[in-house]
Amino acid sequence: MTTSPLVQVSDLAKTFDVSAPWLNRVLEGKPRLLLHAVDGVSFEIEKGQTLALVGESGCGKSTVARLLVGLYQPSRGSVQFDQKDLHAGLKGPGSEVLHKRIQMIFQDPYASLNPRWRVQDIVGEPLTEHGLVQGKDELATRVGELLRSVGLSELDGPKYPHQFSGGQRQRISIARALATNPEFLVCDEPTSALDVSVQAQVLNIMKDLQRRLGLTYLFISHNLAVVRHVSDQVGVMYLGRLVELADKQTLFAQPQHPYTRMLLDAIPKLHDTGRARTPVQGEVPNPLAPPSGCAFHPRCPHANARCLAERPVLLQMGAARIACHAVQEQRIALHAERV
Repeated sequence: MTTSPLVQVSDLAKTFDVSAPWLNRVLEGKPRLLLHAVDGVSFEIEKGQTLALVGESGCGKSTVARLLVGLYQPSRGSVQFDQKDLHAGLKGPGSEVLHKRIQMIFQDPYASLNPRWRVQDIVGEPLTEHGLVQGKDELATRVGELLRSVGLSELDGPKYPHQFSGGQRQRISIARALATNPEFLVCDEPTSALDVSVQAQVLNIMKDLQRRLGLTYLFISHNLAVVRHVSDQVGVMYLGRLVELADKQTLFAQPQHPYTRMLLDAIPKLHDTGRARTPVQGEVPNPLAPPSGCAFHPRCPHANARCLAERPVLLQMGAARIACHAVQEQRIALHAERV
């Protein structure tokens, strides 16, 4: 008997109106400007698994994260959480239950904690807000347990955020997110503001919590080394769309999409010290005026006339789902043989 995925995202899209004010547009004769931050993204996350979304800045990863916790309303598509419509549930009478089951860890540990609040108040707020504890003694006990679960001490409760390092602040953020006993954590680049050694500590804590509590993660990152450490599945995003989706072993061992290959080629490898690394070529196009056809074609060495005119669809090819005409037509394999 197979169980349904905990999270099912179908054709998710988010468009922002970034036009100038109406009067300015009339006087200057300018049209409305629409930014398609996320454009038809679909994926699933099994319970207890981690899906990582990777890509360069501006590709829509963080917008997906905010859509999945209800901070944004989708322009199109749906998110099913535990086989129920997430956004309808967040607006309905049982929304507080969903808010307890879904939590988010933000990118910047310096901005996400109130500097005027003590740590015990920051971690304890979800407990009192949702009525999960009765009385000050139970609150203090539970806050101490949460702080210990992320490698801190209950003696840190009376302190303020400025008394902690970046890594310790992110642990406080994780403790706050865990206060409501969530099932699904959306992690928006939780280690990008930290030193490399501290990143490893925070990631190990997150993996340990996942094993012990059965947590499900959506992990947003631009760091492929971090993704390799934490993920079960990896989705590569480019200009608001998924271009490749595969399990971690398949994606790192046999990347198919030219953009995925470009990202992986740029990573320094221990055994390839004598080989020149290929830098990531070009820049992400202006999302307000995306290229026609495949959005990646201006940077792709395998692009042809079809790539310029027709946008590829994400299709199952072997063990991965890929949106690329060159892969579908096996032009990449032929090119590799010629080289």
